[in-house]
Amino acid sequence: MSRIGLKPIEVPQGVEVKMDGNTVTVKGPKGELTRDLHPDITVNIQENEITFERPSNHKDHRALHGTTRSLISNMVIGVHKGFEKSLDIIGVGYRAQMQGKKLVLNAGYSHPVEIEAEEGIEIEVPKNTQIIVKGIDKELVGAVAANIRAIRPPEPYKGKGIRYVDEYVRRKEGKTAK
Repeated sequence: MSRIGLKPIEVPQGVEVKMDGNTVTVKGPKGELTRDLHPDITVNIQENEITFERPSNHKDHRALHGTTRSLISNMVIGVHKGFEKSLDIIGVGYRAQMQGKKLVLNAGYSHPVEIEAEEGIEIEVPKNTQIIVKGIDKELVGAVAANIRAIRPPEPYKGKGIRYVDEYVRRKEGKTAK
């Protein structure tokens, strides 16, 4: 068994981590997350610290070791603080608004696009050109944000479309007259 290179996870006050076989459950002030882990990685929980051990230094075990640590770390952060992704809408006539629990996007199509918020996900529209996706599951928050972005990804000539707030869109030069 080896625990080389990975520092233990500090569990904040108010967060509870339980193991039941290969299933880990993390409860916190924002909610509860459950995930099945690979049986090769051993998870040790002591008071406010979680450590991980792998059976060998084989490439697959090293990869599982880091992935398992990252998954549990994201679960702990999610139930304690939560995750959010912000998107900007750029383009004339492009806008977003909430109608009940539905996000309605006008993104240059002949019809508005409606997106239903999944369970555990909260969508906010502070301005009609900004969307914020919040939740405790990092994977789900990223997937919902990616699905919203996929409706109208930014194009390289004018930069119009839906993009992440910190995303850089490389611009291309248009055609020139001779």
